[in-house]
Amino acid sequence: MRPLESRVPSGPIEQKWDKHRFEMKLVNPANKRKYTVLVVGSGLAGASAAATLSELGYNVKCFFFHDSPRRAHSIAAQGGINAAKNYRNDGDSIYRLFYDTVKGGDFRSREANVYRLAQVSVEIIDQCVAQGVPFAREYGGLLANRSFGGAQVSRTFYARGQTGQQLLLGAYQQLEKEIGRGGVTVYPRTEMLDLIVVDGQARGIVTRDTVSGRISSHLGDAVVLGTGGYGNVFYLSTNAKGSNATAIWRAHKRGAAFANPCYTQIHPTCIPVSGEYQSKLTLMSESLRNDGRVWVPRQKGDQRRPEQIPENERDYYLERKYPSFGNLAPRDIASRAAKEACDQGLGVGEGGLGVYLDFADAIKRLGEQTIRERYGNLFQMYQRITDENPFVGPMRIYPAVHYTMGGLWVDYNLMSTIPGLHVIGEANFSDHGANRLGASALMQGLADGYFVLPATIGDYLASSKPGRIDTDHPDVRQAETEVTESTSKLLGIKGKRTVDSFHRELGKIMWDHCGMARNAAGLQRALQLIPELRAEFWSNVNVPGSHAELNQALEKAGRVADFLELGELMCADALHREESCGGHFREEYQTGDGEALRNDELFAYAAAWEYCGANQPERMHREPLGFEYVQLAQRSYK
Repeated sequence: MRPLESRVPSGPIEQKWDKHRFEMKLVNPANKRKYTVLVVGSGLAGASAAATLSELGYNVKCFFFHDSPRRAHSIAAQGGINAAKNYRNDGDSIYRLFYDTVKGGDFRSREANVYRLAQVSVEIIDQCVAQGVPFAREYGGLLANRSFGGAQVSRTFYARGQTGQQLLLGAYQQLEKEIGRGGVTVYPRTEMLDLIVVDGQARGIVTRDTVSGRISSHLGDAVVLGTGGYGNVFYLSTNAKGSNATAIWRAHKRGAAFANPCYTQIHPTCIPVSGEYQSKLTLMSESLRNDGRVWVPRQKGDQRRPEQIPENERDYYLERKYPSFGNLAPRDIASRAAKEACDQGLGVGEGGLGVYLDFADAIKRLGEQTIRERYGNLFQMYQRITDENPFVGPMRIYPAVHYTMGGLWVDYNLMSTIPGLHVIGEANFSDHGANRLGASALMQGLADGYFVLPATIGDYLASSKPGRIDTDHPDVRQAETEVTESTSKLLGIKGKRTVDSFHRELGKIMWDHCGMARNAAGLQRALQLIPELRAEFWSNVNVPGSHAELNQALEKAGRVADFLELGELMCADALHREESCGGHFREEYQTGDGEALRNDELFAYAAAWEYCGANQPERMHREPLGFEYVQLAQRSYK
């Protein structure tokens, strides 16, 4: 594996990105048409990158397993996108967004990347407004802002509870424009199953047409992965059922280091599990915590209806524990506080796994019409799913797996340890540390796709000057053969268990032992159970049908096979990190009042794991994290 070189430029942090852009090599406009870039994924990161690279003059091929880019999971993002515009004149700035993000990530992110993200954020809003994204506006016409967890300023731009959808439509229309112009060729219903590496460089991908089953190779001069996160390793999560880790995991097995896999985010505001056979969970936007108050009854086992419980018998525990931030405490802290309340027997609803999110005070203060304007579609969604009217009584919420901060390791240029393989958005590890602040996922995806990658990929192409190869190259044939053999192996097992049964069992192992709280004994138990489950999978899974047709069972089988390997790495990473930080909460390492206890002396680094072969333990490499501009301190939101 290529050594970890972050390639962070020298100089003051506020000048690094501008200096770096000037120092990078450029590709002559007339030469850009000679290069082909393969973009995998068509969500916010993938669509924005594909459209922008095409506008610059590159030939772009964009691959996605949906029938349309509009179905990418980015469309599900609800609450907003951060930007340091300071429209409210409440003290925000690029530096404050940078500081809040580093602190929110519990000091486990790379300072230079986070500062660049804060810088670029102000340009994203202008870009999206120019595209016609219908952000909410104040009465006078200015763009509106609201607050999100982990910040004491209002910097989140939003379009009701549909921000991801509106931003994706903006990126989609840019992509469609470039498709119409001929700069982008799209491959819908096409899934990447392997990365082609030739002479140490990423030169293409092997794909399967999910309708016809045809396996083929596509070659280019660079590959970009914008395929999202791996939260579905837990089976139950807020991710769309199609979201998976196959693209990044197959790249990892070809030599791309996987960084901080144990950093997964539990979102505090989700509709609780309703039954044993539920297949996914539903997110209720963090923006609801602007006006909703979180509480539980003070008395254990209190079965009264919420409106029958008087104020003095309610515990607004976030306001009590974290008076400075209250209901807008960061996601990891709010999630653990909800779990603690339920573990103490104070939970509400069936099974006691729920807390109340109450809008009664906000409706009384602002009026029902204002709340409808801010959150109407979210309230409708909640009522349709639960058959409970949140205008009449409080919502019931409970934490659920949401986002993954870990991902493929990338340097400052967003390039992995495989030259030519660039990774953007949630698929990389770069910006959020051990916990992502709400409304920063959309910010990172668009920053990477619109502004960062289009600048840095040119430096790689101009420096490496990749030569021509064709599909007869031995490395291309070998990758294609391995995909074909793996597909045949899955279809040939003819066992007795469904793919979903294995996925559900893996998810339970992961949630029980590597979920909201972890400990050494549980992680060691998981590291015993997962290889056993994986061995049974490869001997007893039943994948009906054939490869030469639409076969969703086959698609799922390949993804679950990858989850079974990734889950083991996540547990190994969580076991080695003997500290608590952000979403990684080791029960052995906490302060006297139950907060995460970091160990900066031993663990202030990004853990980048190298694949060493089938059934072999992975090798860990360390990228030390320096904090020159944000002083290391015990994180406090009290």
